[in-house]
Amino acid sequence: MTMRYLRFMLAAATLAFSAAGASAAEPVNGTEYKVLDTPVRNDTGAKVEVIEFFMYSCPHCNSLEPLMSDWVKKQGDKIVFRRIHFASSDKDPHAHAYLTLEAMGKLEGVHDKIFRAIHVERNRLRSDDAMTDVVVKAGVDKAKYLEYFNSFGVQTKMKRSNQLVSSYKVDSAPTIVIDGRFVTSPAQAGRPGQPESVSMQNTLVVMDYLVAKAAAEKKAGKK
Repeated sequence: MTMRYLRFMLAAATLAFSAAGASAAEPVNGTEYKVLDTPVRNDTGAKVEVIEFFMYSCPHCNSLEPLMSDWVKKQGDKIVFRRIHFASSDKDPHAHAYLTLEAMGKLEGVHDKIFRAIHVERNRLRSDDAMTDVVVKAGVDKAKYLEYFNSFGVQTKMKRSNQLVSSYKVDSAPTIVIDGRFVTSPAQAGRPGQPESVSMQNTLVVMDYLVAKAAAEKKAGKK
């Protein structure tokens, strides 16, 4: 029964991939995605971990953001989703702000406004003060924000950011890692000459396939 479930889940994901207009019958390891030689362990039980590596300054991340948000909602409780912001240095203002808001539980309502400030309003937010202004205008208490910003926990996470990126062998944004072992991105899932919107949609379909694959293998006891 478990093998039948595995085949059913992968067949459903493959049909979706074909319907999206991809050229292959199903996503191919080494083309639409890759498998890490050394998986990164996670503790998400029966749920599948999905990590998006992103940067606020990345225009492709900005384009993917609304699609990703909808995709995460549709996945529901099948996945555990989190983001990791690439940090250009230990003092990267964008990464530092993201980690601070994450620690405060204040990302909702602010995350999108940071993207908007950078990509619509053309405010590059290159300093901590500039980031703080946007966060405060979005309704976050300034004193509390700065308290978390300067906290030992957030400072430690900032120092570990590059280690995390290295662990997952990620070198560009946006990149999505599923179940600590499957890696995909619009650059991998798309095709040369495709509009960006099509590449983004293809990425989501590959993600559907990989989540289904990981979930089925968990259920079959293969992991």
